[in-house]
Amino acid sequence: MSTALLTDLTIFILSLWVGFEVISKVPATLHTPLMSAANSIHGIVLAGAMLIAVTANNAVGYVIAFVAAAFAAMNVVGGYVVTGRMLKMFKRRPTAPGGDGSTTNGRRA
Repeated sequence: MSTALLTDLTIFILSLWVGFEVISKVPATLHTPLMSAANSIHGIVLAGAMLIAVTANNAVGYVIAFVAAAFAAMNVVGGYVVTGRMLKMFKRRPTAPGGDGSTTNGRRA
């Protein structure tokens, strides 16, 4: 096993461990805003995974690059889905016809 591959594998495993430890300490009420705000970071991770794939020259490197790209893509998509759901909470609901409170059972009060 080459030194560069061992270094890349060590960095990958340590980043998984640190990421898990950091996210597991976040309270549930802050997890959704954190997830939606981290989309740019996940995009950078995806770009880094693509750079690893370009420089890979053996099967292990390709597998690591694929796994890193898959995890980063899941994070990006998940972040945008969560953000979309959060934004839907702030949309105004359509009012029913005559819903201004001036009528009761179709008659004026």
